[in-house]
Amino acid sequence: MDRWKIIYYETAQGQSPIFDFIQNLDIRIRNKIADVLDLLAEYGIQIGSHHAKKLAGTPLWELRILGESSIRLFYVAIVGKQFLLLHGIIKKTQKTPTKEIKTALARLKEYQSRIMS
Repeated sequence: MDRWKIIYYETAQGQSPIFDFIQNLDIRIRNKIADVLDLLAEYGIQIGSHHAKKLAGTPLWELRILGESSIRLFYVAIVGKQFLLLHGIIKKTQKTPTKEIKTALARLKEYQSRIMS
């Protein structure tokens, strides 16, 4: 089975806020993230609802890394069996903050405008 490729969002200046977010987390949490990203790469869109959830009304998916810190990584599927990781948060409330969803959507829009030009 072909694996999906995981791509980290980068700004036009080559910075990757999602990569930086992950790198600044505790090593144990980074290891959990690596495990879940490996599952995402292996199973793709069929990863299952325990790990991924579609955010209603948006093109975004939320990858859930459970543990003492509830980490959420927002991503989309793009052409060629690829996932684009856009934004990450430590979730502190039951509901995903609208501000965080807007950040992920703004990054997606910026990415799309860059690749279309």
